[in-house]
Amino acid sequence: MTTIRLTAAQAMMRWLSVQMNEDGERFIEGVWAIFGHGNVAGIGEALQGIGAALPTWRGQNEQTMAHAAIAFAKASKRRRAMAVTSSIGPGATNMVTAAALAHVNRLPLLIVPGDVFANRAPDPVLQQIEDFDDGVVSANDCFRPVSRYFDRISRPEHLLTALPRAMQTMTDPAKCGPVTLAFCQDVQAEAHDYPESFFAPKVWRIRRPEPDAGELAEVIAAIKAAERPVIVAGGGVVYSGAEADLLAFARKHNVPLCETQAGKGAVDWEEGLNLGSPGVTGGDAANRALAEADLVLGVGTRFQDFTTGSWTVFANPARKLVSINVTGYDAAKHGALPLVADAKVALAKIGAALGDRAWPDRDTEARAAWYAATDAVMAAPNTDGLPTDAQVIGAVQRQAGPETVVMCAAGTMPGALHTLWRASAGGYHMEYGFSCMGYEIAGAMGIKLARPSAEVICFVGDGSYMMANSELATAVMRKVPFTVVLTDNRGYGCINRLQMGTGGAEFNNLYSSANVEAQPEIDFVAHAAAMGAHAVKATGIADLEAKIVEARGRDIPSVIVLDTDPYPGTGAGGHWWDVAVPEVSDREDVRAARENYERQAALQRID
Repeated sequence: MTTIRLTAAQAMMRWLSVQMNEDGERFIEGVWAIFGHGNVAGIGEALQGIGAALPTWRGQNEQTMAHAAIAFAKASKRRRAMAVTSSIGPGATNMVTAAALAHVNRLPLLIVPGDVFANRAPDPVLQQIEDFDDGVVSANDCFRPVSRYFDRISRPEHLLTALPRAMQTMTDPAKCGPVTLAFCQDVQAEAHDYPESFFAPKVWRIRRPEPDAGELAEVIAAIKAAERPVIVAGGGVVYSGAEADLLAFARKHNVPLCETQAGKGAVDWEEGLNLGSPGVTGGDAANRALAEADLVLGVGTRFQDFTTGSWTVFANPARKLVSINVTGYDAAKHGALPLVADAKVALAKIGAALGDRAWPDRDTEARAAWYAATDAVMAAPNTDGLPTDAQVIGAVQRQAGPETVVMCAAGTMPGALHTLWRASAGGYHMEYGFSCMGYEIAGAMGIKLARPSAEVICFVGDGSYMMANSELATAVMRKVPFTVVLTDNRGYGCINRLQMGTGGAEFNNLYSSANVEAQPEIDFVAHAAAMGAHAVKATGIADLEAKIVEARGRDIPSVIVLDTDPYPGTGAGGHWWDVAVPEVSDREDVRAARENYERQAALQRID
């Protein structure tokens, strides 16, 4: 057997550089790295040595560079991913939030944090967490509950099994999620004679699970018996590459559909059968259809509580739930008839069984009325007051083109965009599984890296911007252009409205109700410009539209700041969301909210 003598870190990077997807691209496109004493000597030397065969990019914060990697994977439909590496201690634990985000959203991410010394000679090394009762615990054990696969590399030969298992996890449509390989820092530098065959290029094919015959027959029978079926399309449609298949299925059988946050953009909004968004952040047309449906056909969705209005949207007492999903765990939720299969495969087999069966036309007035209502709330204001978030969305919508991708993650805009945005096919990117504040700017950079020809527009509130903005500097340095629409409502406007909606007094969300000695006057334009971005203040909706157009063609990020009104909601659509209201309170508003809560909760169907 021919061998190659390499350090463990060198072996890891060489192996990753030749793992390919079915399109002939590296699956791990490159490595985001912030070096410290736990990874600079071993992993740092290996990455410098391998060069362009596995590019290294420097981030500003471990969490946000991981967010960029996650957005890249999502925008690549899980066909490509990135790795992130950090030192031990705070560098590693900074990435735990990102790992959780990737886990919830079922997205591939390779996390390689440095770890303590396997030989324990310098214990306790700088930043080492010591467990008084467990000698093998390190800070990296925090990753266990938020990783789909976790391993600790404490011998060089561990790579021979750990790396293939990592790739198997990230390319398995059912298990896909973050992988953590905690890499002991002394082991990174240890040499080993690795088999030459270990470094042979390998193509990883993403399988398409076929359905079980019994499950398929039961699902087909249920669909055939339905009189008012409605499709709920989730992210699994996109990851399967089944967008065209879903559209063809819906058209052939005349079944209306709606799209979750992860599924939005699978079908162009102008398609007449596309009723828009369902649930808490849903539109009237979709929610009305789902309330009347006697069969809800979920395709690649996990039926999260926003999608289901905390399980009050599917109101027909006779309704049945069918769930097509590659993961049995998701397919069987809430008593659904499960069909564990790839979305593309399942739609083809169900469609073949239905033949030319088509359901009668539905009332189209609800869809038309919905878009008329949203036209009104998104229209440019005719007053001099601060614009609403809906009016900001309308401004961006009017200037959007077929290559525009809008993205967001937390605060007001995710719900407002799901409700109002009219997405072209592939034109929507939302991290709403974890709804992580601070994902936005790093995520926009990741999307643009994955889709260079797209016009990426990032919606971010002042609260999320303040949490994590430093990758704006990275995007400037790497000349990754995208447009940031920064809405400044002087605090956490979304949660302030939720607080008021549940009967609470305004408290600690907007700066005006927070315990501060002076109201802040944050110059977001100056801040973004200081990091090298092209930053401007829009004076109103018309000026915002003009500045969006002006941003096109720049080779660096553009930040457009606009003051907005924190109080209005979307003004259209929506549904109840289960947010528990106190049973006892001195506030009459809380007591009234509790009465409404109990009325709505009585409508929940949790079977």
